[in-house]
Amino acid sequence: MAFSNYCFVLSLVVAFSLATTNVSLAARQLLDTTAAPPPALTLPTIPSLPKSTLPPLPSVPTLPQATLPPLPSTPLPTLPTPPTLPKPTLPPLPTLPKSTLPPLPSTQIPSLPNPTSPTIPTVPKVTLPPLPAATPLPTIPTTIPSVPTIPTTIPTTPFFSPPPSN
Repeated sequence: MAFSNYCFVLSLVVAFSLATTNVSLAARQLLDTTAAPPPALTLPTIPSLPKSTLPPLPSVPTLPQATLPPLPSTPLPTLPTPPTLPKPTLPPLPTLPKSTLPPLPSTQIPSLPNPTSPTIPTVPKVTLPPLPAATPLPTIPTTIPSVPTIPTTIPTTPFFSPPPSN
């Protein structure tokens, strides 16, 4: 699949590169020519065809209007009224006795023995040897010494200054 896509794209690139070369050469040749273009060819005129006249369309005959007979006016039958039924009454629900649960027996929860953790052996303290005597650190001054005034003129150097005028 990928190979066919690659071939298709490659063929398009080759076709466009060849087509643009020919087009640019043809455009260059047209720009270089000075002769007037040849006159346009004249086409012969087409003779007009005679108009044919169609016969008039026949008129549609009018059909008589159909009259429908009136609908019979029969009254709708009345439905009988349903008899009224006595309302049912339900017997009262029996009252259930309240159930009481017996008290729970009071049992002592046995206490679990406290497990003793094993003793961890003590690690002896290790003492490090004393550090060798190092050179003392230099002290950093905390005050700024007085600075002489900075010269504001730049000394001139002979090769940077312009040559003297005559």
